[in-house]
Amino acid sequence: MAKYSFTAPGLTPEKAAEVIEILQARLNTYNDLHLTLKHVHWNVVGPSFIGVHEMIDPEVDQVRLNADAVAERIATLGGSPRGTVGAITTTRTWADYPLDRATVPDHLAALDQEYDRVIAENRKAIEDVEELDLVTQDMLIGQTGALEKFQWFVRAHLESAAGTIPG
Repeated sequence: MAKYSFTAPGLTPEKAAEVIEILQARLNTYNDLHLTLKHVHWNVVGPSFIGVHEMIDPEVDQVRLNADAVAERIATLGGSPRGTVGAITTTRTWADYPLDRATVPDHLAALDQEYDRVIAENRKAIEDVEELDLVTQDMLIGQTGALEKFQWFVRAHLESAAGTIPG
């Protein structure tokens, strides 16, 4: 376990190291997600293009803010956030986004799956930090709620009149 010269008052260096490890995984995911969202923004085509194209940019900004908050929390706990492409690629356990130029429904279905993964990982992280650091848990809860709201927007585009989502 890494030794830190400081951490947040009331948090042991050992607990801080565990939280930092969890947060670094979230940082890697958020950095990958905001790049994926820009990729979709540039490559989505077809009916409803403009609505989806314009819906993506505010989410890119939100995910970047999530990444920034996580990185700053890592630093607050005495760690060194790794925001490099190498940090993502050397620890990545998920497949690369599968689409290039594709239609609105295809991209939104793929994004829905990406959000399933990211939100599930966030919920696990929320559970994992519960006994370690409630401040970090609170941050992750807020971020997860915002991700869930965007996923709702995505799913609203995919939903049929009967209330089902294909796939």
